[in-house]
Amino acid sequence: MLRVGVIGCGTIAQVRHIPEFAENKNCELTAFYSVTPGKAEKMAAQYGGKGYTDLEAFLDSGLDAVSVCVTNALHASITIKALERGIHVLCEKPMAVTLEECQAMVDAAKKNNKKLMIAQNQRFAPAHVEARRRIAAGEIGQILSFDTVYGHGGPEAWAGQENPWFFDKKSAAFGAMADIGVHKTDLLHYLLGEPIVKVGAMFATRDKKYPDGSLIAVEDNAFCLYQTASGITGTMHVSWTQYGEEINSTVIQGSEGVIRCYADPRYALIVEKKNGSVERLELGTVGKNEEKAEGKWFDSGVIAAFVDSILKDTVPPIDGEEAMKAMQVIFAAEKSNRTGEMISVY
Repeated sequence: MLRVGVIGCGTIAQVRHIPEFAENKNCELTAFYSVTPGKAEKMAAQYGGKGYTDLEAFLDSGLDAVSVCVTNALHASITIKALERGIHVLCEKPMAVTLEECQAMVDAAKKNNKKLMIAQNQRFAPAHVEARRRIAAGEIGQILSFDTVYGHGGPEAWAGQENPWFFDKKSAAFGAMADIGVHKTDLLHYLLGEPIVKVGAMFATRDKKYPDGSLIAVEDNAFCLYQTASGITGTMHVSWTQYGEEINSTVIQGSEGVIRCYADPRYALIVEKKNGSVERLELGTVGKNEEKAEGKWFDSGVIAAFVDSILKDTVPPIDGEEAMKAMQVIFAAEKSNRTGEMISVY
């Protein structure tokens, strides 16, 4: 049994990390940490273990692995501290707020011979796994282009707060781009099997406001033009201002057909061939949860993959070096938005 602790007891910990660790037969939740008095203790009362408001005491409690679920600006420092204590780390996305911090996390994992995985969950969605298999098998021929969109009503709805830390540039560094754009960027790397090497981006803050009515300091929308190493070109739009039903779709166009992931309300995957044949598959949902009202949340696959990598001593599916590839694109997009130029990632 792995002794597991959770650092930060906010919404993402409560609805993803903690329940998934609790349901994993190879894990025992033994410690929770939060700077908010009473929050860690509440999780401990519900799941067992002990609540802490002292991070050092938490890290010295005999843990094998931790999830880091704090604000973006603290990801690197806390992750490195845990790795140096000999603890495996699963860190929430985005990996960190500078490329130097990302590299320091990778270096700390290597130095201490511990696992570091970033919680980018789109790769584990059933339709994306099946789409990757079909693309790699050449079912839709040479990949020509792509379009991906991820939009919801914003983190305030998710966090249940009018003014969440996601709106604070000091705590978050980015807005929608690093919150959900990193998910889609990593997904494109996975589906296409090659890195994005050139970026053009425009960020916008269109509607999100602080309680005083002023616009937030980070972007609530990001529009990107991406090009991969082999010249595949496509678009990505991520949004915190999708006030209708959440959208999380990806369409891959090939010389012999098209693959549509989560672009239809019923079918998770649609494969349309140039010869006129169409396959429609129901493979599960991503970014949505029909059981939310009952207090149940779908299994993201992230915790299972992280635990499996520890037990089998294998490289995590999205280790630090793999996660850095998407982060380099995020930083390049920020530069493109700032300069108005196309930016080469490598």
